[in-house]
Amino acid sequence: MQSAQTLPHVVPVSQSAAAIEKLADIIEKPMRAALYARVSTSNHGQDVTMQTRELKEYCERRGWEIAGEFIDHASGAKESRPALNRLMNAAAHRRFDVLLCWKLDRVGRSLRHLVNLLADLEALGISFVSLRDNLDLTTPSGRLMFHVIAAMAQFERSLIQERVKAGLRNARAKGKRLGRPPKDLDTEAIAALRHQGLGWRAIAQQLGVGVGTLYRVAPGCSKIRQKVFGTR
Repeated sequence: MQSAQTLPHVVPVSQSAAAIEKLADIIEKPMRAALYARVSTSNHGQDVTMQTRELKEYCERRGWEIAGEFIDHASGAKESRPALNRLMNAAAHRRFDVLLCWKLDRVGRSLRHLVNLLADLEALGISFVSLRDNLDLTTPSGRLMFHVIAAMAQFERSLIQERVKAGLRNARAKGKRLGRPPKDLDTEAIAALRHQGLGWRAIAQQLGVGVGTLYRVAPGCSKIRQKVFGTR
């Protein structure tokens, strides 16, 4: 007796058509773009209209849907800005697919801040486009440029670290004392406050120093110091 041949599963035409239509909707769905613009409060008379107008025109040319506009009136020296914070919150909830800005200096406070922001967006699967800088992370060449920028940021951090270390070595060679200057405290005044019944935290707060500093300058008044270090 011959075994029955297994017939291939046949998908109904209606289901196949529905799947194709759904796939077409996904492919044709426009990208949602978030527009970010910023002007500095120190520059009077500046208006974000020029930035937003060009950003909207760019979205229209590429067929992108504008998911929201985020506008800051703040100095670029500030890392935390109200509109930028709202934008990153919207990014965390995947409310847009690409961030579009007019220039890099409108977004990034520094090269390091910019790279960290772009890395956060990349981790969320969100692209980035800077209109005037011709930086488009939706393309392979744009993603390559991002890695170049990241390498430059790392190089900048290395240079800063090396300069700091060189400055510390030079200061030590000149015999300079590093760190905070020693605090000149009156041990008799501390002992008097202790006899009045004040605790160490209260004394430290009154004198504007840390509790550890009191232990160091007045070891004889501290039972904890005597117990731990054997100081009399």
